[in-house]
Amino acid sequence: MTEHENPDPQADADAVEVREDPDRHRFDILVGGRQAGFSLYTSVSEDDADQRIFYHTVIDDDFGGRGLAGVLTRGALAATVEQGLRIVPVCPYVARWLRGHDDVEGSVDRVRPEHLEAVRRANAEADGTAS
Repeated sequence: MTEHENPDPQADADAVEVREDPDRHRFDILVGGRQAGFSLYTSVSEDDADQRIFYHTVIDDDFGGRGLAGVLTRGALAATVEQGLRIVPVCPYVARWLRGHDDVEGSVDRVRPEHLEAVRRANAEADGTAS
């Protein structure tokens, strides 16, 4: 066996990857190369701080019950902080996850009305109803 061979063929099928898709303003989670879910965001600048507003997280039913939403959220928030951005948790799942984890505690901002307006605009753009 070479060092690149995997002795467990199931391991590749279950490999989990979180990656950002900046063109679609989202982080994706893949399991064995298959799309398992995503977390949507939009960005704003406020008081000289760039913020990433997480507003919707989805895990496909076929992948439920594996803790993937937590893996996705941890990866997305860590990448956000690494990029020097602050986190605004509009998504109820992200907000709940943050209450139970202190990984990025010093990088979280409170949700304000202007954040909700930014989410409304992002949704309108995605739906093609922006004016």
